[in-house]
Amino acid sequence: MNQTFILQNHDKLFFGKNKEWVDGYDANAVYKTPHKDEAVNQMFEITSKDYKQRVKVISCELNEKALPIIESDIMPAPLPKAPKQPKAGTDLFAEAETETAEADDEPEEELVFSPDSEAADDSGETQATLI
Repeated sequence: MNQTFILQNHDKLFFGKNKEWVDGYDANAVYKTPHKDEAVNQMFEITSKDYKQRVKVISCELNEKALPIIESDIMPAPLPKAPKQPKAGTDLFAEAETETAEADDEPEEELVFSPDSEAADDSGETQATLI
């Protein structure tokens, strides 16, 4: 059997194996099934969860690796790459610590509090405490 069925939405994205919409440039990530009724059932489930989706079933030929051959005229623009996750064991706070170390170079003014109910401002005048 050299035919498979894939799903495409109104944004020209293809339904992926991980139940996400993918651009189809990685044919291995695209959901495919040799049975049209399974594709129709999946289309029904997608549109039941999100009624705004307009999904259609597309028939494709398979290459020698059993991956769908998607025609170039139905391909969408490539999606932007997601940022890579940090590797396990890397210090996520190392960059933040260097930024705070640079900020700590300046001496801070020490705050002085008086026990009086009225505090003096810089001009020497007193202000009543607000409650």
